[in-house]
Amino acid sequence: MNELEKYIQLYFSVPVEEVALISNFFKPVQLKKGDYFLKAGRHANQLGFVQEGIIREFVLQQDKEITKWIATKGYFVVDLASFVFNTPARWNMVALTDCELYVIDRTQYRNIKEVIPGWVELEKLFLAKCFTVLEDRIVTHLAMTAEERYQQLLQFNSQLFNEVPLQYLASMLGMTPETLSRLRKKR
Repeated sequence: MNELEKYIQLYFSVPVEEVALISNFFKPVQLKKGDYFLKAGRHANQLGFVQEGIIREFVLQQDKEITKWIATKGYFVVDLASFVFNTPARWNMVALTDCELYVIDRTQYRNIKEVIPGWVELEKLFLAKCFTVLEDRIVTHLAMTAEERYQQLLQFNSQLFNEVPLQYLASMLGMTPETLSRLRKKR
């Protein structure tokens, strides 16, 4: 069972036979370090699941790159608004390492409901999970200090600090690289 199948089964309690059917809609894709999964302004025609590697999601605003998320093994990558509403993407998504993804295009994604009777309900759960993650990130940024956000990421995925440039992590945490350096020195 690959990571995508484990994720589907773990988070959505899908029967094993349906997991295999859903998984068949996804195709393996390799990205080399520096390759883009999506560029801002283009349409997000595919949704990816990270099997291996690291993808950075960021936006360029006023000549400054702002990192929204660093996706690692077990995470989906997509500009959801662009994928669902067929609007130009806001986010750039670039491989920070060589990556293995499972990817489904928009047409195939829409065809899943023809094969999986409970797909509409699963899709609702998937979107609810996306919003829950977003809400958690908002609360984190509003209620926690920079040090608390740093500690939380360190506990959640300390390996990122060895694999991702610190300026990207600082941006994702909503702080300057200098603040992140100070916090790391304190530790």
